Amino acid sequence: MASIKVILRKKQLSDGTYPVCLRVTKYRKSKYFKTIYNTLPKHWDESVGIFNKSYPNYIQSNRLLLKFKARALKVYSELEIEKDNFSLEDFESRFRIETNPVLQNVYNFWDEIINEMIHAGRTGNARANRDSYNSIKKFHPSKSLNFKDITPTFLNKYEVFLRSRGGTDGGIGVRMRAIRALYNFAIKRNIIKKEFYPFDSYKVSKLKGKGIKKALDINEVQRIINLDVSKYPHLTDSKNYFVFSFYTRGMNFADMLKLKWEDISVDRIFYTRAKTKGNFIIKILPPVKTILNYYSKVSTTKYVFPILLRDKMSPSQIENRKSKTLKKYNKDLKEIAKICKIDKSLSSYVARHSFANCLKQKGIATDIISESMGHQNASITQAYLKELDSSVLDEACELLL
Repeated sequence: MASIKVILRKKQLSDGTYPVCLRVTKYRKSKYFKTIYNTLPKHWDESVGIFNKSYPNYIQSNRLLLKFKARALKVYSELEIEKDNFSLEDFESRFRIETNPVLQNVYNFWDEIINEMIHAGRTGNARANRDSYNSIKKFHPSKSLNFKDITPTFLNKYEVFLRSRGGTDGGIGVRMRAIRALYNFAIKRNIIKKEFYPFDSYKVSKLKGKGIKKALDINEVQRIINLDVSKYPHLTDSKNYFVFSFYTRGMNFADMLKLKWEDISVDRIFYTRAKTKGNFIIKILPPVKTILNYYSKVSTTKYVFPILLRDKMSPSQIENRKSKTLKKYNKDLKEIAKICKIDKSLSSYVARHSFANCLKQKGIATDIISESMGHQNASITQAYLKELDSSVLDEACELLL
């Protein structure tokens, strides 16, 4: 049997008053939950657990106490339905969530998660979550947003808001996945119950990025390789990064950034891809050897490339440096494309796409391309390649002329 009662505890406070608490008793064990009130015994009716008429604003205060007790009874009833045998700890966890609006404030909880990511060194995730956090605040500028407020209707309206500001499926998907992950965190930590989960109705999977993958053919890549950067010395590093990435099976910028000299042997590069955690052993081809020789003469850190300028940098410093350098790299690639008369928009990822595209042009089997890029299976590679070179289809269509 259990009892839920509002009482005046017998523990006197420094001002001479006593705390008004909710007492929940089950199997002769009790837990106490403090209300906002403290009072003197002369203002308290112990028989019914309410303030007597001598307490200022006793009617309004008693109404709040009744609401407090009613909420406890509701939580207790829900737990009786959900579990055959629940503990006072179960009640406490649920009741504190129900009675503490601060915990259910999405913005407060999101701040907490972002700080945890930063302390764990997951600065990229932290930055992506902070961007999504700021986006939601623009859509819902109120200081408070409860998890129960995030309904399928709320998400649909947020999607419309993002599209009105030029958002694409890919970009909107990033925002929605961040919210979904946050909601899952909140469920695991008993901040919100799973019955309110909105993503069973609102499907993030419908937001598939439809951006066309851009890739160079082998002739365009050769123009970049042959670019004489002595005329454009400010482009030296960016040209080297692109060529290095192309000849190392499309190594992405995040992995190049942290590549160390200790990862280089006589004729092989050993590294673990940050995105997939796949291990790679790559043969050092002549263009890569030339680039490594160039940086070995000027290197002052344990890193191959002059992106991280010190050996010991904090995760946030690394993330800031990555963001700053990647921005310059992509800007330089636009200039390189113009100089090389390449009528395509270059970015850091184009080197990876171009590597796959050129292998395809050379007639290399899909399963070989798949393994070289570290895809989990060939079907991913087939979908990947399908978006790249269309020259064979163009030539086929010209046969109709």
